[in-house]
Amino acid sequence: MVLAELGQRISSALVSLNAAPVVDEAVLDACLKEIATALLQADVNVRLVANLRNNVKKRVNMEALASGLNKQKVIEKAVFDELCSMLDGGDPKKTELRKGKTNIVMFVGLQGAGKTTTCTKYAYLWKKKGYKPCMVCADTFRAGAFDQLKQNATKAQIPFYGSYTETDPAIIAQQGVERFKKEGRDLIIVDTSGRHKQEEALFEEMRQVAAAVNPNHVIFVMDGSIGQAAFDQAKAFHESVDVGQVIITKLDGHAKGGGALSAVAATRSPITFIGTGEHMHEFEPFETQKFVGRLLGRGDWGSFIDKVKDVIPEEDQQQELLDKISKGEFTLRIMYEQFANIMKMGPMGQVMSMIPGMSNAIMPPGSEKESQARIKRYMTIMDSMTNKELDSSSTKMLGEQSRIMRWARGSGSSVQDVVLLLEEYKRLAKVFSTAMKGMKLPKGLKGDINPRNMQQNIAQIRRMLPPHMLKMMGGPQAIQSLLKQMEGKF
Repeated sequence: MVLAELGQRISSALVSLNAAPVVDEAVLDACLKEIATALLQADVNVRLVANLRNNVKKRVNMEALASGLNKQKVIEKAVFDELCSMLDGGDPKKTELRKGKTNIVMFVGLQGAGKTTTCTKYAYLWKKKGYKPCMVCADTFRAGAFDQLKQNATKAQIPFYGSYTETDPAIIAQQGVERFKKEGRDLIIVDTSGRHKQEEALFEEMRQVAAAVNPNHVIFVMDGSIGQAAFDQAKAFHESVDVGQVIITKLDGHAKGGGALSAVAATRSPITFIGTGEHMHEFEPFETQKFVGRLLGRGDWGSFIDKVKDVIPEEDQQQELLDKISKGEFTLRIMYEQFANIMKMGPMGQVMSMIPGMSNAIMPPGSEKESQARIKRYMTIMDSMTNKELDSSSTKMLGEQSRIMRWARGSGSSVQDVVLLLEEYKRLAKVFSTAMKGMKLPKGLKGDINPRNMQQNIAQIRRMLPPHMLKMMGGPQAIQSLLKQMEGKF
């Protein structure tokens, strides 16, 4: 999860309200001071932090609040609403693509912000949604720009256009757009030149390219690690071309990301996507309320279910898997397949942040890469096993020393790594057998969740989870919300 440290500090400040015997004005001031300090250290603009603090105090009039009200909840809601207001950049409907028509999208930004990579991610995302994207390289300033775009586009299987001989970016852009229009492409992405700093030559070139292709959308790609300098950048680009939306890159672990988010929001151009890494899947839509919810540890069940839906097997495979596990047939092959599904869902920290309370409980900050590396190491060891070994649930057979030595040699791992894998397998086999015992799961996860089964499933899950984790997830109500969303989405 991006900005995880900031989210933890704000959440801790709000949780500290529980420890106070009486929530009064002094307690509120102390809480807001801690939140303000966290925001300032994340490089959020001072004026915006001051506004947030003042607006929360206006919303939470301690003297006017009725004695029966839960003051902590009132304060939490006020902080949540103000954070959403601070990050709200305008009407997101203006950024939507037109289905059935040609959409020309022009990307602008400084050199080094990750523009070309972001173009590819953007094209790949809309390709999965049924559009026919293509890419045009109008960057003639940076050496190797066309080669990079060609390589990225080929990898994502997206058509591209560029030139090694033409030096006028406006001409290249115009030729590329005309070609792809004739081919019936409905999303034409134009990648433009960047510079190391803002200069008139860059803005003049952008204006010429914009005049040549007449884009429906202009997207400003901004480096999330530059902090408050983002405001001046966004303003300068917006004054040169009609920037309608912003994509922030490099938000994976940079302390100044808060400044980039708030500063761009202050320009009133909505943030539509954020990039959290170099890989194709490390790119996610930005929705203010969901983002703030995850920042504060509330999670985002809807996005989590969408992630699961992207990697979940077909209905008959689902039911076959559930039947096997319910009978205690949890094999290494099943564990391998579940590990593969987890890896497909994207960065583990990002996925865990969608489950209320899970991000900090299971995935402490800084442990994501280590956890992913461990899963990959386990999968490599299982690649050295025979089909008989993968499909066996006999711990006696799997524990034979000769097999352990062979798996270690075959995978280039240590014997200790193999032993750790087997211990993890035994642990998960026990967890799954306990979890599935008596669990009433609907056939194919379709509309078969009646109220009686719903309550039984919730009770079963409550028994499985440690009390502190259930509390962090939001209690039984959160589990019920998850099951209802599963009913509607699968």
